[in-house]
Amino acid sequence: MFYDVVVVGSGIAGLYTCINLDEKFKVLLLSKDKLDLNNTSLAQGGIASVLDENDRFKYHFEDTLIAGNYKNNKKHLEIMVKEGPKDIEKLLNIGVDFDKDNEGNLLKTLEGAHSKRRIVHHKDKTGREIIDKLIKNIKNKKNIEILENAFLANIKKDELFKLTILKDNKNYIYRCNYLVLATGGIGKIYKYTTNSSISTGDGIAMAHILGANIKGLNLIQFHPTALNIGNNERFLISEAVRGEGAFLLNNKFERFMSKYDKREELSPRDVVSKSIIKEINETKSENIYLDISYKDDGFIKNRFPNIYENCLKYGIDITKEKIPVYPSHHYLMGGIDVDKNSQSSIDKLYAVGECSHTGVHGNNRLASNSLLEGLVFSRRAAEDINKKDKIELKINCETKYRNIDGNIELDNNYKKDIQNIMQSSYFVNLNKNKAKEGIKKINYIIKELKNNNYIKNVNYYETRNMAIISKLILEESLKNDK
Repeated sequence: MFYDVVVVGSGIAGLYTCINLDEKFKVLLLSKDKLDLNNTSLAQGGIASVLDENDRFKYHFEDTLIAGNYKNNKKHLEIMVKEGPKDIEKLLNIGVDFDKDNEGNLLKTLEGAHSKRRIVHHKDKTGREIIDKLIKNIKNKKNIEILENAFLANIKKDELFKLTILKDNKNYIYRCNYLVLATGGIGKIYKYTTNSSISTGDGIAMAHILGANIKGLNLIQFHPTALNIGNNERFLISEAVRGEGAFLLNNKFERFMSKYDKREELSPRDVVSKSIIKEINETKSENIYLDISYKDDGFIKNRFPNIYENCLKYGIDITKEKIPVYPSHHYLMGGIDVDKNSQSSIDKLYAVGECSHTGVHGNNRLASNSLLEGLVFSRRAAEDINKKDKIELKINCETKYRNIDGNIELDNNYKKDIQNIMQSSYFVNLNKNKAKEGIKKINYIIKELKNNNYIKNVNYYETRNMAIISKLILEESLKNDK
């Protein structure tokens, strides 16, 4: 089967790419799992953008530079900050229900390292609201086909892209002229992450295999306030909770952030996470809490219904009790290196959202800039493709399939090994000795995957991708460690 454009990933960047593509193109939207299972759906806080006279582009620009330690791509950052408001407007026109006051004005919250209230939101379920409305819009477009529970296993390129897609334990071959990777993050390489279960770095790993430039994989963000309960996938306690006045407390229920930064709880995420680790080492206790219980019950329940309900599942009433929190893997600032139109170093291969490296975030992402980046640069990718002509095919592109290869079932032990390696080697701070040991262990895993006739199913390819990404991260981290 041939498509003009294949978009891989159904988060905000993938969906918004599809919405902005010209209807002259035949488009396939590929979703690894269900259409609404993605990291965007988990996003709570909102989208940062300059939307009123009390704010200025230069303030948002400067806040992002400060959070990113001035390592940002300034040209791309200027594009994001200045073009962001029109994408917020488009979301409103699509029907996204951002919170408003009684007069219909957008409500904006404050988050860590922002100098102004500029984050628009839908309660504390902003991502879910956006995804629902984007999916509804896409399902009305006749030029877009949707393929769910379909895994992109391999990419090859000659005149066209040749995609091997796994579905129902069969390999299907698809071809396309333009390929947009919107495959999200890498969270599952860590033992503890706020990411969804599908975040195994697939797009970045395959782009690397294809020969695309990959940049900044050592730039990993650890969110300071994940709920310190549960197994691999930790529930996120949004940045907005601190933005609305919550305090961080140590094991003695004492505030401590003022010891480490004058911005206290509203410091950038990397500062807060490192401060928590320092406080843990000083107090010799991993008991850290976030407390907003002094606020009015009605305000908490109305502003943070999702957090309130999820904490109740663990027996914590945040209107009365402190929330146990701990840093957790959250976001990747690096990825497939792209230009201002999200074009990678490989012709006609685009990358958008978290799997891309636009450079706008620098060394550390400012809160609520991720959804903004996903909107602005996915639209720009679509606009760039829209300028191109459709091609007339001269080859037969019938859909073909074959059964998957291999006869040895691969268990999850290698995945667990990778998670343990990454958790011990590079969690908030880099442990150089363990990183060097970790690379040796990952090389062994990669060798075993190649040399054994494992069944080439989704589990196999996820393990391969996790190993590739983890090795690249540790190598680049050691190279850049000063």
